[in-house]
Amino acid sequence: MTEIVMDQTPPILQGPSEKERKYDRQLRLWAASGQAALESANILLVNSGAGIVGVETLKNLILPGIGRFVIHDNALVDEADLGVNFFLDDSCYGKPRAQCLASLLGELNPEVEGDWSPKTKNDSLGSLLKKSPLFTAIMYTYPINHVELESLEQYSKEHKTPLIAIHSTGFYSYFTVRLPGTFPIVDTHPDETATTDLRLLSPWPELVEFAKNMTKDIDGLDNFEHGHLPYVVILLYYLDQWKATHNDAYPSNYKEKTEFRQLVRDAARTDNPEGGEENFDEAAAAVLKTVTPSSLPSGLKEVFEYEHEDPIQERPMFWIIADAVKMFYTKHGSLPLPGNVPDMKAQSKVYVQLQNIYKTKARKDAAEVLQTAQAIAGAGREVDPAEVDLFCKNAAFVKLINVEGGGDTAPLGSKERLQQVLRTEMANDQMAEMTLQPMSLFPVYLALRGLANCGNASADKTQIVEAAKSLLSDDLSNEEYGDLNEKLGNVAEDLARAEYGELHNISALTGGMVAQEMIKIITKQYIPIDNTCVFDGIKSRTQVFRV
Repeated sequence: MTEIVMDQTPPILQGPSEKERKYDRQLRLWAASGQAALESANILLVNSGAGIVGVETLKNLILPGIGRFVIHDNALVDEADLGVNFFLDDSCYGKPRAQCLASLLGELNPEVEGDWSPKTKNDSLGSLLKKSPLFTAIMYTYPINHVELESLEQYSKEHKTPLIAIHSTGFYSYFTVRLPGTFPIVDTHPDETATTDLRLLSPWPELVEFAKNMTKDIDGLDNFEHGHLPYVVILLYYLDQWKATHNDAYPSNYKEKTEFRQLVRDAARTDNPEGGEENFDEAAAAVLKTVTPSSLPSGLKEVFEYEHEDPIQERPMFWIIADAVKMFYTKHGSLPLPGNVPDMKAQSKVYVQLQNIYKTKARKDAAEVLQTAQAIAGAGREVDPAEVDLFCKNAAFVKLINVEGGGDTAPLGSKERLQQVLRTEMANDQMAEMTLQPMSLFPVYLALRGLANCGNASADKTQIVEAAKSLLSDDLSNEEYGDLNEKLGNVAEDLARAEYGELHNISALTGGMVAQEMIKIITKQYIPIDNTCVFDGIKSRTQVFRV
């Protein structure tokens, strides 16, 4: 009897692992693939000045579990550090700041490997860059000397490493993300409702047959079956009815769609106990969103039209799959079907059948794209089917970041670019006064850049303003200069008073924003900013610029 009971005992269910329990919340955000990317990341922080904002950023990367970090900081801990930096204590006084920070930050997550530099007088940032494993991303804080900055920019260019500049002084801060060339994001995590693509105006044979079988005797269905028709089937049936009376054309404008919606509403039965039918209400509500022809989203159009200099066989796999999807779109006039079906009122078995029809079509489309991508890549490269599936599922929401060019747009980082952005923002400010919109934060960015160019903590208001204006070309009008002087002066006065000091709450908030953008870049999920974010702690506002 005992043996029988033991044989009938169900197997023990395996619960989540310790790591899954530890990182449960973030795994729900970026999944196992994103966590794996984080755990393989190697981050360098070049810390300087008050040294708070960089440490706060690093804290928010260590907690979710990056693989390794290195802090390069030439300063020794002094009394000022003990007064403003939460990650230092009295025992650190007189010791290398990098060593103390690396040790105490490492306590936040023992699974993360930490290191610091310089350990000897001969250690320089250049030697650290040469001997360390390849860095996934590098961030540096202002003020920074020109020699170290040039070393970082050269390393970033050679190794295609993202470079993040962070500046926090007083109540103001900004950070700039410099990416190595055009940066594509496939897994942008769009809203689930936005990804619904039912293809009601271009149904394929299996879907047409399914809908016709369910509605061939629609008036003869009992109330239960009629009240459980999926709204996809309802819309396909009445679209056929509409076409029969409108020269074989679908409803195309708002007036026609409104009429069609009323046609669907009128078809609902009201002689049942409920006094109406929920599925027909769902169908009517979905008309404006789902009865639309296929179109090419602007983000994907930018991908299709992107011009390359290198041969297609030498491009990253993203571009090979993108070309395959482009060929699919050219052939079929539509993108690969994502395959997801929204919730709707229906019998369970019918809903599962409908799901399978969409999933089968999605798999068929992805297989065609995979075959095309493999042909483009050639025999020497393998195309990962999982990458193709992800691209096909998110094709309508693929995004390119850091794209250069665009007509008369000046190059990023140039004086002309700053000038263009300044004039645009000043024009917007004139409109803002009439519409009661907030004023631009671009003067904050220019003033912080000016402070960095001054190179000393004792710079006064006039020096900061002049240094900021030197970043621009010389073709501003007297009126433009007058307006700019006033706005820059207000910010510069606060910066001069701060003397390069950091407020921990401002730096902590800025560090959280920077870490969030770095996680997007490391995991290649969600859409990072493009490319500069400015924060005004007095007005508690942020604004993004592309400079």
